[in-house]
Amino acid sequence: MSRIAVLIPCYNESLTIGKVVTDYKRILPNADIYVYDNNSTDGTDEIARNAGAIVKYERRQGKGNVIRSMFRQIDADCYLMLDGDDTYPAESAREMCDYVLKDGVDMVIGDRLSSTYFQENKRAFHNFGNRIVRALINKLFSSNVQDIMTGYRAFSRDFVKHFPVLSKGFEIETEMTIHALDKNFYLKEIPVAYRDRPEGSVSKLNTIQDGIRVLKTIVTLFRDYKPLLYFGLCGSMCILISLIMFTPILMEYISTGVVPRFPTLIVTIGFAMIGALLYSCGLILEVIAKKHRQLFELLMNK
Repeated sequence: MSRIAVLIPCYNESLTIGKVVTDYKRILPNADIYVYDNNSTDGTDEIARNAGAIVKYERRQGKGNVIRSMFRQIDADCYLMLDGDDTYPAESAREMCDYVLKDGVDMVIGDRLSSTYFQENKRAFHNFGNRIVRALINKLFSSNVQDIMTGYRAFSRDFVKHFPVLSKGFEIETEMTIHALDKNFYLKEIPVAYRDRPEGSVSKLNTIQDGIRVLKTIVTLFRDYKPLLYFGLCGSMCILISLIMFTPILMEYISTGVVPRFPTLIVTIGFAMIGALLYSCGLILEVIAKKHRQLFELLMNK
């Protein structure tokens, strides 16, 4: 029998965690349900334990830190990750796990944005942020993923054991998606109904701070995974500035035969050199990134 592990990172979810554990035990009766308590102060761990979950602890604060420990410590054939706030439907769990176990999908994404997310979520900036992140990643990585930051996902063992967790906080879902796209993992999206948190349950997301972290993560991963494009764009901007500054100097030289603004010409040459250096760096790093992909494929084949 295939082993299914339900992974629930939790921080102060005493209002909902009991129901979440009970719902997933009903839908996946043979699964092991793990609740990783991340320094809760409201008795989340005891409620989860009483509901039948296996409770573990991660003292380093942040969702990324919790998922790092989960992926390292737990062995299974299929991993189902969700939040403890009762916003994701347990009824979709079996379908998501079946895609992993029967169809060989590496990551099943529970797509909220194509379903009820924008009607249920009352935080306008969260809705706007989801659209921005989706548009950025799909443009930069030539993909068509509908929900980049959903916390409802199912994973294969191959993905979990070969995913280097670098993020510490809520930007972890963005990192997962980009890693899967770059390494050509088999992705599948299914629409899932989303319901907002029940009254009294408070989101741990800080719209501004976590939004900035997510955007910084996108830029960093774009640089790491697509160095030629990243440094090529930066180099092209420098060369464009150089051309704009050089044009009037050239026109003046053509008409008068002299170059009266040598400081401007020196700055122009400096921008052109920086642009050429940036492009050269991008070319070298692109070769290294391609080599890393080749080594990753060899590692997967072992």
